[in-house]
Amino acid sequence: MTARQPRAADRGSRWSTLLGLLAERGRLSVAEASEALGASEATVRRDFGDLAAQQLATRTHGGIVATAVAYELPARYKEAASDGAKERIATYAADIPTEGAVVGFNGGTTTSAVARRLAARSDLAMSSARPAITVVTNALNIATEMVLRPFVRCVSLGGVARPESYELSGPLASMVLGELWLDTAVIGVDAVSAEAGATCQHEGEAGINSLMVQRAERVIVVATGAKLGGRAFARICPASRIDLVVTDDSADPAAVADLRAAGVTVEVV
Repeated sequence: MTARQPRAADRGSRWSTLLGLLAERGRLSVAEASEALGASEATVRRDFGDLAAQQLATRTHGGIVATAVAYELPARYKEAASDGAKERIATYAADIPTEGAVVGFNGGTTTSAVARRLAARSDLAMSSARPAITVVTNALNIATEMVLRPFVRCVSLGGVARPESYELSGPLASMVLGELWLDTAVIGVDAVSAEAGATCQHEGEAGINSLMVQRAERVIVVATGAKLGGRAFARICPASRIDLVVTDDSADPAAVADLRAAGVTVEVV
């Protein structure tokens, strides 16, 4: 008597769970996955092999690790993984886009965390629509992670890359972005306030980020509390163009109140 083969729906559900755990932890052992899924270790090993074949994970002795970019991220990206505030912001913001949406991301630790959480959403992974969501980004690290998700259509803008942020900018990026429409732009900033709006330190990045805002129906700024109430060198957009700011509970209450008075919705997580 032959063993029953797992149904596609069962396998898809397991894969979605495994990818979600992998996005959170970075690595999984066979034993950990078996316990989380309530499945046999033999089933988990088959799933690990299938995920590796699809380039969604990399096999190791006794488990898998998340497939990452082929180079080391700068230290400030590594630090983001253990930043509880950024993870809370990312979890909240990643649940906002709906199936079928076109979502734009600029570069940064917080936007990278949001994109990673978005790609780990089980409802999108299990969607019958292909693609379930479209990601448009000028950040090389985000594009490299998103392109490995079979339910994500990833559009990477051209341009010149800055090693400090992996962001592409310049006329090529502007030309491509100028032909696209976004449902939502998720923007990381160096500072945001009612008076100065969303700002960043590099004028080249500000230019492409500003165009991303112009091409979007809705603008979400994701920023840790320390960034509220200040301003940086170059403006991305005025506060009147921001629909939502997602921040953490370390934000200055006065800065939050000023943004709300300016008509910006602020969610403190």
